[in-house]
Amino acid sequence: MSDLRDAALSVRENAHAPYSNFKVGAAIRAVSGRIYAGCNVENVAYPEGTCAEAGAIAAMIAAGETRLTEVYVVARSPAPVPCCGGCRQKLAEFGAGDVPVTMATVDGAEQATTIAALLPGKFDAGFMA
Repeated sequence: MSDLRDAALSVRENAHAPYSNFKVGAAIRAVSGRIYAGCNVENVAYPEGTCAEAGAIAAMIAAGETRLTEVYVVARSPAPVPCCGGCRQKLAEFGAGDVPVTMATVDGAEQATTIAALLPGKFDAGFMA
């Protein structure tokens, strides 16, 4: 997992967060073993920003992969920061419920969970029938 942490910490430095100064980095491992990273990108029109997890997923999809097996999210915060609701749904779209998610601080505190624990009762394709 240190490779995921390293990728998330590194990409976090590239975050565009001039309004909140709250930089977030995320790294996901795809089924192939490749790591994809993303950082938050704020916009002065706040709802138009992009979360780090969404950026990492977009990079994975752009590379032609569609399944993730592990997630690591890091921010400078007093405690590990959970993914927002929208990102929980995005992670559930591309990862099974038992996929491990590690939320961390830049100082090394970590909290481990799974996609299913973050998003019980997820909305999925079964509702679209």
